[in-house]
Amino acid sequence: MVGNAVESVRDRVANATVGLFAYADYPLAESFAYPGDPGLFGPGSVTWRVMSDVTAMLGGIRALIVQTAHPEVVAGVHDHSAYQEDPLGRLSRTTSYVTATSYGAMPEVRAALTAVRRAHVPVEGTSERGLPYSADAPAFASWVHNVLVDSFLEAYQQYGPEPLPREAADSFVGEQANLGRMLGADDLPKTARELHNWVATHPALERTDALREAMAFLTDPPLPGLASIGYRALFATAVTTIPPRLRTITGVSASAPRVAVGTRLIRTLRWALGASPSWWVALERVGAPLPTDVEFLRPPPIPGIETRFPESTGSGT
Repeated sequence: MVGNAVESVRDRVANATVGLFAYADYPLAESFAYPGDPGLFGPGSVTWRVMSDVTAMLGGIRALIVQTAHPEVVAGVHDHSAYQEDPLGRLSRTTSYVTATSYGAMPEVRAALTAVRRAHVPVEGTSERGLPYSADAPAFASWVHNVLVDSFLEAYQQYGPEPLPREAADSFVGEQANLGRMLGADDLPKTARELHNWVATHPALERTDALREAMAFLTDPPLPGLASIGYRALFATAVTTIPPRLRTITGVSASAPRVAVGTRLIRTLRWALGASPSWWVALERVGAPLPTDVEFLRPPPIPGIETRFPESTGSGT
């Protein structure tokens, strides 16, 4: 009876959280059609481990916050995005892109990049400070990509199972730089420290009306019931990973109690969700052994996959 109650709680937490990111098609639905294809990173990469942890959710939300600090980038979002009408859609599309590029076979990686480039074609205009912007410009691609990588790494370092040593953190940045080049970025720091400083001290950042509007929305999006509760908790935790200058520009604040609450939240989510099922897909696709220090608790959203997915793996974290 107690075991059933615990599993019921686990399922409710998992379903409420996963639902925040489920408003786009699963990008690895055909991944087993490419057996042996390691994609961009492969089973020995730091990327596969970092992106499998629940802290990736924090990283995604943190990136959306920090990216608003660049006036030309946020102008492109303000002028060309329907995020206010489809808030979870944008979050899910970002998640889909990250999943495909992290764990997909190369055809799936290329498809994700093609979709991004296609979406960027009409995104051009003039920002509030009178500067032109184009989503295809290398400088803007660098900002978006570097913030995303920095956000995933900072979230993992602060709330992951244990911080990566310097060499592994640098390897993660180097692996992600390969993706950045494919995206069209031209300013790609080589180490974790260089990346963090590049983002935190970027000279082009300032507050704008577009930033204020985007942050008002990101702080309090119109989400239903449990989705709203889950998002607010993740948002509050994500804010604690943002450096002071960027918190000032974006207008958010953090405190020690939030860190303590965030730590409990992430531990609960890790207990409920386990490792990313997309990591399992990638490992299964290339025939690599499953890690023994994590659990895969949820099968990926691929029809019929339950017969192939193990009931329980690892010893948990």
